[in-house]
Amino acid sequence: MAKKKVLYITHEMSPFLELTEISKITRQLPQAIQEQGYEIRVLMPRFGCINERRNRLHEVIRLSGMNISIDDNDNPLIIKVASIQGAKMQVYFLDNEEYFQRKYVFRDDKEKFFDDNDERTIFFSKGAIETVKKLGWTPDIVHCHGWMSSLVPAYLKTTYKNDPMFKNTKVAYSIYENSFSETLNPAFSKKAVMNQMTHDDLVNYADATNNALHMGAIGFADAIIKGDEKIDPKVEEFITQSGKPLMNYTTFENTEAFAQFYEEMANAELVSA
Repeated sequence: MAKKKVLYITHEMSPFLELTEISKITRQLPQAIQEQGYEIRVLMPRFGCINERRNRLHEVIRLSGMNISIDDNDNPLIIKVASIQGAKMQVYFLDNEEYFQRKYVFRDDKEKFFDDNDERTIFFSKGAIETVKKLGWTPDIVHCHGWMSSLVPAYLKTTYKNDPMFKNTKVAYSIYENSFSETLNPAFSKKAVMNQMTHDDLVNYADATNNALHMGAIGFADAIIKGDEKIDPKVEEFITQSGKPLMNYTTFENTEAFAQFYEEMANAELVSA
């Protein structure tokens, strides 16, 4: 039997970028799942604070050269890769000069939330899916971590739902404590609309808050994973109302629980958004 394939999409991962506990989870969980016999890939943005020389990043020419359209503007996507020493894991980095080539991640040196965090999120989510398509690697499970990956479930269940590479793919979304108290650009959900989508598809994202991004992803995901012991009560309520399979919080060391949850997802019927 062929190995099941799990794609991890995250905005941070140790040792490349360590902002929150997410970085530890996305470093240890994929390796542990790989050691359980799964085939894995990891995608994350190449933020400017990630040292290319120290981490030995290099461009993957055959994957680079795509353009990601946002608000009628084409934005070049460059793909780089690095290996986790001793783990036999490759991490793919999505890069773009305008969106990621800056010293800071989500806020400037005065702690001001970047005005284009909305477009950076759209770029990353679209780019992640297009990168996997170009790899020619069909995932059985896509496991999204945190708000910057929140559009991926929406895109996979609308624009890409009939794509041969993704039509049988199941999507899990891990929810963490609120990472920002600001609001993305009010036009976020309008900009995020892709082919074969309507504005109604993204109604849950419309407020452009951290909670809204979580609830939007919950609406499209096949299953939900609590990445923190405590999450916002409004999001908790939305999860309950969704009726979707839920994995309660457990430490990322509990590999068997994650593997079992992935198996249950892979064998379940696809859900409709």
